[in-house]
Amino acid sequence: MQHGQSSTCVLVREIHRRIGDQWSLLTLYLLRDGALRFNTIKAGLAGISQKMLSSTLKSLERDGLVTRTVHPCSPPAVDYALTELGASLLQQILMLSGWVRANLSSLEASRSAFDARQATSSPVEAGPRPASTAPGSARAR
Repeated sequence: MQHGQSSTCVLVREIHRRIGDQWSLLTLYLLRDGALRFNTIKAGLAGISQKMLSSTLKSLERDGLVTRTVHPCSPPAVDYALTELGASLLQQILMLSGWVRANLSSLEASRSAFDARQATSSPVEAGPRPASTAPGSARAR
């Protein structure tokens, strides 16, 4: 693999990890209607710590998905807003969410059928076979 491809794969993996983490997508969604202050975002993300929100916002800012604007007043007011890039990502996320909602009943039916099969199968049938007992292996003969 060439160096450029390797570094591209690493970057793609990092971005997938960022947008797939617990808080980034929700933060982007909260910013959909415009700029918000830190405490307003925190209030909209039940369970997030101040440290985690700060880290999430810094990461989103570093990736160019969010801007941070400090307003000179006392105490300083800080707003966070989606960038054009962040807004375009949010549109893709909303499309994916729409697909999930449109297919929710099929997804739930598949999960229920899988769970029912798992509940009625023996532990040996449920998991992969060890290599030593797989058909065609030396021990299986």
